[in-house]
Amino acid sequence: MWFPAPLIPLALFVGLFIPFASEAESMKSDVGGYYPFLKAHADASDFPLSLLSRPWPDPEQWRIAGRAKMQELLAYSPEATPLDPEILSTTEEEGYTRHWVRYTVAPGRKTEAYLLIPKGLSGRTRAVVALHCHSGFYYSGKEKISDSGSRAKPLTDLVERTYGGRYWADELARRGYVVLVPDCFYFGSQRLDPNETAEDFTRDLAGLAEGSEEYIKAYNSIASKHESLIAKTIFAAGTTWPGIMFSDDRASLSYLLTRPEVDPERVGCIGLSIGGYRSAHLFGLDPRIKVGVVAGWMTTFSALLFDHLHSHTWMLYIPREHEFLDLPDVASLNAPRALMVINCSRDSLFTLEGMRAAEKKLAAIYARLGAPENFKCNYYDVPHCLNVEMQEDAFEWLERGLR
Repeated sequence: MWFPAPLIPLALFVGLFIPFASEAESMKSDVGGYYPFLKAHADASDFPLSLLSRPWPDPEQWRIAGRAKMQELLAYSPEATPLDPEILSTTEEEGYTRHWVRYTVAPGRKTEAYLLIPKGLSGRTRAVVALHCHSGFYYSGKEKISDSGSRAKPLTDLVERTYGGRYWADELARRGYVVLVPDCFYFGSQRLDPNETAEDFTRDLAGLAEGSEEYIKAYNSIASKHESLIAKTIFAAGTTWPGIMFSDDRASLSYLLTRPEVDPERVGCIGLSIGGYRSAHLFGLDPRIKVGVVAGWMTTFSALLFDHLHSHTWMLYIPREHEFLDLPDVASLNAPRALMVINCSRDSLFTLEGMRAAEKKLAAIYARLGAPENFKCNYYDVPHCLNVEMQEDAFEWLERGLR
């Protein structure tokens, strides 16, 4: 069950508290003596493009300003290009039809996705962009949340551990949603091709059968180590990893909206982990999204600085974002449309303080816009995951917002 995270009295930490050596060691920052000045710099930001920073007589002007600044900071605006969608295969599943599709997301780049269409539709209906997680599993993307039929143990173990054994995108399709499940940049069909890279990248794959358990594990390990080089190259090219990622997700949304089965006024997004990070930005930056669910990725960035960034991917960083907006500010740019945040109270990727601070800011923004009921934040006594109970709560939120 979800529950409010306990508030620990400050008095317990004040007074004659003298840490033991091991406790003192645990209080050291990952960045050592650099932390105080970096934290001070972060804390100096008053987030001038937050709705809470000053009176905004016209909320739409606030949204326009915030989205424009984010687009500038993301530094990736590829030339408009036709989607040129293709259906690669079609299979009939229980309650829905699965189309394996491919379409263009930017000049010279395509992605693949599963398009899940409920059976028995009589007209346009609600739709969801379902965004897969990171989990250090680069070999697959969409297959983490939609059942491709693969029973590779690394994949099925991830689904069991992270999603309670349920392919939740398929479950949404069975419940009447048109669902698009795209591969994210650097995952699945967009993963780095070993045949196109230097020998250093491929050495550990030599002699392994592609698709085997050993190959998948080796590939994921290599791709993880390669993230920093990809990030350096992206930054050196003058763009950002989130810029590429979010642009792709918006192209995926554009493809979904071309489908005759979809009601364009009833489209939502949902994801866990990097999928939650993507969902927060797709919701905040694209007004075509009417309802959002962000699972396992809502915090203030300042709360990560002390000792939590070592656990995170290179895919998150937008230079100078903190000068203008914090993560909850970005997600709020679509307020007062319905937003649900799902937090795991034992999530080692975040601090409870950071999750609570983000919740407080989002609640204040929705209250200022006169729609406090359109924001909901649940806490669950679990580590980083989106288990079946949490999925059901998310589905209820989508049902409410898209009916």
